[in-house]
Amino acid sequence: MNADDDRPATLCLVTGATGYIGGRLVPELLDAGHRVRCLARSPGKLRDHPWAGRVETARGDVTDAASVADAMRGVDVAYYLVHALGSGEDFEATDREAARIFGEAARAAGVRRIVYLGGLTPSDVPESALSPHLRSRSEVGRILLDSGVPTTVLRAAVVLGSGSVSFEMLRYLTERLPVMVTPSWVHTRIQPVAVRDVLRVLVGSADMPADVNRAFDIGGPDVLTYREMMTRYARVADLPRRYVVSVPMLTPRLSSHWVGLVTPVPAGLARPLTESLRHEVVCHENDIERYVPAPPGSPIGFDEAVRLALRRIRQADVATRWSSASLPGAPSDPLPTDPDWAGGSLYTDHRELTVPASREALWRVIEGIGGDNGWYSFPLAWAVRGWLDRLAGGVGLRRGRRDAARLRVGDSLDFWRVEEIEPGRLLRLRAEMRLPGLAWLELRADTDDDGRTRYRQRALFHPQGLLGHAYWWSVSPFHSVVFGGMARNIARAAAREPARTADEHASVG
Repeated sequence: MNADDDRPATLCLVTGATGYIGGRLVPELLDAGHRVRCLARSPGKLRDHPWAGRVETARGDVTDAASVADAMRGVDVAYYLVHALGSGEDFEATDREAARIFGEAARAAGVRRIVYLGGLTPSDVPESALSPHLRSRSEVGRILLDSGVPTTVLRAAVVLGSGSVSFEMLRYLTERLPVMVTPSWVHTRIQPVAVRDVLRVLVGSADMPADVNRAFDIGGPDVLTYREMMTRYARVADLPRRYVVSVPMLTPRLSSHWVGLVTPVPAGLARPLTESLRHEVVCHENDIERYVPAPPGSPIGFDEAVRLALRRIRQADVATRWSSASLPGAPSDPLPTDPDWAGGSLYTDHRELTVPASREALWRVIEGIGGDNGWYSFPLAWAVRGWLDRLAGGVGLRRGRRDAARLRVGDSLDFWRVEEIEPGRLLRLRAEMRLPGLAWLELRADTDDDGRTRYRQRALFHPQGLLGHAYWWSVSPFHSVVFGGMARNIARAAAREPARTADEHASVG
């Protein structure tokens, strides 16, 4: 209940809860005393979040008017935190239609406020001259402002926080390249903002007066060029001095491929970001302070934001990452469960071994797979496959893991995504690499009738067209090395796992 009256707590609808900002906003809203309903295409991806039991979930998509209308029932404040970034040439039309549907549904449901996190745009550049990404973010804000529902549009430039796509791009470029040949956009002035300040303002916007219907610029206290950001990052991270040489002829397309090769951010996602960096993005007002006053120590400066993000990364305490949300166009079909599946061919590679270790020890190895631990077989083959995927515009192997020891449904894991996890027993991964078909990898820790630990592994592939069949048969001669080696090495790694106490066993489940 609210502190000042007996009205029920504000009900907030959060779209994009499986994404970077949305996944962090939900617990902040709950801690502020609000009720939360999450709209998600796959609500199961929210299942393993620490706050999952405290929220309502609604299945749907912002492009589906019926599901949005259903999710809006009884909602007081609706957060719009989705966009079609990197989803193809028609992403502007998709964003436009989704914003229209959202605004109309909010108005029909009597929602008292919409809150939208958009992009900071330069005031002296016509909208037609903006990058497609910034132009679309601006248009979405305008559609929501015109929806008839009082709307708060928050416009931010680079968001700094552990796991944000902007921070990861800055981090990897700086850490991996002591000498950098960079595009000319490294001289563009930017006003970055810490993710903590973004969340603070998002939460505070829920209580704005009904007569407020406008956009607000939000940013930190520092205005820096991208070059200065890299230099200061290096200093905060205790790296040797970095040398930066800009090359004007690097186009946004070439820049995106350069970023894609050096950082975990795939070229398809890097391109709209680098295109946006052509424009100076600096706040022109700070009116948000009138409605959401900053507490002492806020907004957080660049150096402190970097320091906080690095601390989270080193402590393996990253709540969400840029890759938390599925990439547009990535395979999303669940594993077929019908053994006589009528969807066409389903190729399978099955491996099974008895493991001289406890089931708990085997599970720790299974759940720790990928990232820095690798894939337990033929590292060169995995590396080559990752590089080929990057060259084809895919995600490659460098997304790594959100947490070094624990996984949850929806986590990205190199070029896989966790589709299902039963702690202590099953890990099922769905491939997000570029393939002529759909692929899954299933790892199980079981116990047989004699009480022995059994490791069971299945790789499954549903080919699409003749090319898909040809792909499977062309790589099948290597399966004994890749998948057979993986099974043997996982079993060996489990046998080397140290024993745990009874209490630790119970926590593993």
